[in-house]
Amino acid sequence: MKYPFVFCSANLCMLLNICRGNGYPKLWPSVSCTEPLDVSSNFTFEVITGILSDMRRIFPFGLFHLGGDEVYTGCWNLTPHVKQWLDERNMTTKDAYKYFVLKAQEIAIDLNWIPVNWEETFNSFGGSLNPRTVVHNWLGPGVCPKVVAKGLRCIMSNQGVWYLDHLDVPWEEVYTAEPLAGINDSAQQKLVLGGEVCMWGETADTSDVQQTIWPRAAAAAERMWSQLEAISAQDLETTVLARLHYFRCLLNHRGIAAAPVTNFYARRPPIGPGSCFVQ
Repeated sequence: MKYPFVFCSANLCMLLNICRGNGYPKLWPSVSCTEPLDVSSNFTFEVITGILSDMRRIFPFGLFHLGGDEVYTGCWNLTPHVKQWLDERNMTTKDAYKYFVLKAQEIAIDLNWIPVNWEETFNSFGGSLNPRTVVHNWLGPGVCPKVVAKGLRCIMSNQGVWYLDHLDVPWEEVYTAEPLAGINDSAQQKLVLGGEVCMWGETADTSDVQQTIWPRAAAAAERMWSQLEAISAQDLETTVLARLHYFRCLLNHRGIAAAPVTNFYARRPPIGPGSCFVQ
């Protein structure tokens, strides 16, 4: 196997907002500002420490995903006690974002977790991230080369090719996406832990989730299990496509509702006889 799949826990801040906010309203800056969490309160970090400590006892994995993406810090400036806290420390909301992420990293590392953070943290203050940080790319291509050039590790999940809820991404683009693209130094290549296809649930439920995931996730899996040279030398239509058709049929026979491989949009039904009849 060329790359291991990397399984990460839930986004920490999302976990806190969903699971703890109603029970611990002090985590919120105010009732009208429920995210991001209250950066000015020690209680926020006490709760984070408690959750990470509990999870450390349950889960043996080395990585913990701390999130850090799409953080709207504007409401910190609109919350009087948080704004006062910022002013007293001569901090902007961008400074406070950095403070929050780095403090959460410290808590995780003290519990022997390896912190994973979305690429916004690297883009905003990459030079300040803990050297153990794994940066999770999602916004687009070209991030992992910058990350590994700084000596940090990277996971590739470029949304243009490896977000399964993007229904118009064909299997060929999923298959040919290369986590090592733009990284020629062998030492830096070793800093790319691998990749992760992401499945977000806003437009999926039990009626369509399997068709959304399969068989495109299998295309990414073979991509990560294969050397670059082996992939680039293949005629996708005559080699890979046949394997994916066959794999999709195996999934169907096992009761897994994998969609047809060559759908223009994922999870659409076949427009004619399915691939299991074509072979």
